[in-house]
Amino acid sequence: MQGPEQDVLHKALIERAASAKPHSGDGAALNHVLGNDRHLSNCPALVLNADYTPLSYYPLSLWPWQTAVKAVFLERVDIIDTYDREVHSPGFGMKLPSVIALRQYVRPSEYPAFTRFNLFLRDGFQCQYCGSLEQLTFDHIVPRRLGGRTSWENVAAACAPCNLRKGGRTPEQARMKLMSRAIRPTSWQLQERGRAFPPNYLHETWRDWLYWDVELEG
Repeated sequence: MQGPEQDVLHKALIERAASAKPHSGDGAALNHVLGNDRHLSNCPALVLNADYTPLSYYPLSLWPWQTAVKAVFLERVDIIDTYDREVHSPGFGMKLPSVIALRQYVRPSEYPAFTRFNLFLRDGFQCQYCGSLEQLTFDHIVPRRLGGRTSWENVAAACAPCNLRKGGRTPEQARMKLMSRAIRPTSWQLQERGRAFPPNYLHETWRDWLYWDVELEG
């Protein structure tokens, strides 16, 4: 089928995708949901940049199936791999994309935004004084009362007990040693750090585009 009639069918499929809602009751964690492919909401697409690397490792760059389908018909992405599931409009059907690649390269900024999440990611989601993974907050290495700034180079992830113990002192004054030096990471360094945190579930069609040394579930 070619020409205007095909365009109408494509438009119908896009509109159907836009109006679709996730299946009610799909409030379980992502790794549980993805393990059950009965519902379309369980079929996100892994999004690659135009150079076929993930847009993001942590969080992993995933689009809902509706967004992926619309991007396909707007010719913004290429389909690299698919699920067995299909969506249909009258007289037309397509397999849901499981891996898509942008046609236009998105150049990441050289440095990531200075946010709480990115700070925790830089520090491996652990206290930089004791290594704890619990009760994380952030600590001004040189306290603000002593002129310390709120910046990459002067803020570190810290658990609440260590933060309380250190108080308004420098690490030297509190006799507490940082596990690593606080630096301003590049976006590349933060993405490399993100690779240390693979999700609990990876669809089999994603394995060729991700570089985690983990055993994929069957």
